[in-house]
Amino acid sequence: MLTNLRPQPADKILALMQAYREDPRTDKIDLGVGVYKNAEGVTPVMRAVKEAERLLWEIETTKAYTALAGDPAYLDAMAALVLGDSVDADRLGRIATPGGTGAIRQGLELIRMASPEATVWLSAPTWPNHPSIIKYLKMPMAEYRYFDEATRDVDFAGMMEDLAQVRRGDVVLLHGCCHNPTGANLTEDQWQEVAALLDEKGAIPFIDIAYQGFGDGLEADAFGTRLLAGRFPEMLIAASCSKNFGIYRERTGILMAVAPDAGLQPVTQANLAYLNRQNYSFPPDHGARIVSMILADRQLREAWETELEEVRTGMLAIREALAEELRRLTNSDRFDFIARHRGMFSRLGATPEQVAFMREKFGIYMVGDSRINIAGLNERTVPILARAMVEAGV
Repeated sequence: MLTNLRPQPADKILALMQAYREDPRTDKIDLGVGVYKNAEGVTPVMRAVKEAERLLWEIETTKAYTALAGDPAYLDAMAALVLGDSVDADRLGRIATPGGTGAIRQGLELIRMASPEATVWLSAPTWPNHPSIIKYLKMPMAEYRYFDEATRDVDFAGMMEDLAQVRRGDVVLLHGCCHNPTGANLTEDQWQEVAALLDEKGAIPFIDIAYQGFGDGLEADAFGTRLLAGRFPEMLIAASCSKNFGIYRERTGILMAVAPDAGLQPVTQANLAYLNRQNYSFPPDHGARIVSMILADRQLREAWETELEEVRTGMLAIREALAEELRRLTNSDRFDFIARHRGMFSRLGATPEQVAFMREKFGIYMVGDSRINIAGLNERTVPILARAMVEAGV
């Protein structure tokens, strides 16, 4: 059996991480991996998470399973955080998942089970795991234009032109905020136009919201997701707690399915639970328990929101500093898009050759498409990256 296996293509980001580790230079800069890091290059445990874990250690009396769909308190807390009051709770099916990736996978499995002929539309570009999972599941897939390489902003005209080709029942996957890999986001007016078009076409939105709180704030970042949830009869939402709670290794996510009415919620929920059973059975609970404790306790929630805001504004300050340094070096505003982008990522528009030049001469590691992790920069390294970009001719 195993002799029939063939080598799989290497994950580009994992390969980049390996190359970075093997580089002996002490002044090298890692802008590749998509993990938040503070100015010291550390992914810290948030203060509220530490306190919740301490409390959990004191009060937890069992490690028995919770429920096939996950702990109800977690499901309720996350639905409120992401959706607010945009949709009636009795229309929601929900399952806890191993991270946002698990939520995406379960959502795609649900689509394949319910509507195998549906095409899943992805932004070009998108997070590489989106098309990877869809191809593995052998599902129909198409792309819509999203990023304008010249302006480094959303190609909204191209996006709308492509989405006009969507058929009734197709699924359109949208980034809820802080688009990965580009950092370019839809405006509120653009969200309204996208919603109107998809509604007219009879499409089903599938939101991937992995960075709520990293862009313009918890409420603002949920605008598009809540707008669609309040408008569409059916919708899927995959959310992750890895970034905004900093619990990457706890693999804490949720998939929510909006049913057309309360009468269809039970069968929707039953099918979601069925998928959990077939895949990993009971979902992990430690991270979910931490999240639900933080969101339910006033003091813990205030501490978490304060630290999350520090993270968000810190990344905005880095963006401003990099854009300003590039203005100074080039006497041009062509890099101001960096300050306009939101979240952890921006795509610089560098060629693979320019990316390689910056890695070889300056020890700066970024993904080959020139996506950088803004959180990998600090006060010392911002001028180094700016100089490298200028010398590379970006």
